[in-house]
Amino acid sequence: MKLYTYAGAPNPRRVHIYLAEKGIEVPFEHVDIMKRENRTPEFMKRVNALGGLPVLELDDGSHITESVAICRYFEVEHPQPPLFGVTAKEQGRVEMWIRRIELNLMTPVGMVWVHGSPLTKQVMKRQIPEVAEQNRGLVRGVFRFLDRRLADHEFLAGATYSVADILLLCGMDFAAKLNDLPHSDEQKHLSRWYDAVSARPSSSA
Repeated sequence: MKLYTYAGAPNPRRVHIYLAEKGIEVPFEHVDIMKRENRTPEFMKRVNALGGLPVLELDDGSHITESVAICRYFEVEHPQPPLFGVTAKEQGRVEMWIRRIELNLMTPVGMVWVHGSPLTKQVMKRQIPEVAEQNRGLVRGVFRFLDRRLADHEFLAGATYSVADILLLCGMDFAAKLNDLPHSDEQKHLSRWYDAVSARPSSSA
């Protein structure tokens, strides 16, 4: 078993934080996305036809792609501590917030990255600055929504830390550090949450 990964990218980072929370050690192979090693014909034929990271290679040679799917695999193999919830209600809420972060935060941040970052300009046929600016506004709106949510909840899905918190942390860091889209200091509830989860040892995994 090994994990194909790239240090600093938000989706691989999700899995590294999850594994650190669980205390699971998995060998990994670094794939340089800046050199497009994940887009070589060999990698796409043998590892992931879509060329994305992370990818978990199992002992039988098969592969699981997509960060949340990889975390779910390990959740079954290593259920403690639970990071997807325990009861039906908890699991439903975690799943709900996973979807909300994926659709409402990561999608617009991704559009800012594609259409507004100088790092992606060299691989884009045409960047559309108006698309980047429109999505910056969407991201700021999501931060306001999350600040209201966290006014009376310790963690995103409720009283306990979960995969949803991991996704939000990675999404916020991606927005702030690579897209110049930090949340506002005036969003004190979101700031309280961010400081707390960033201080967890797993966050630097």
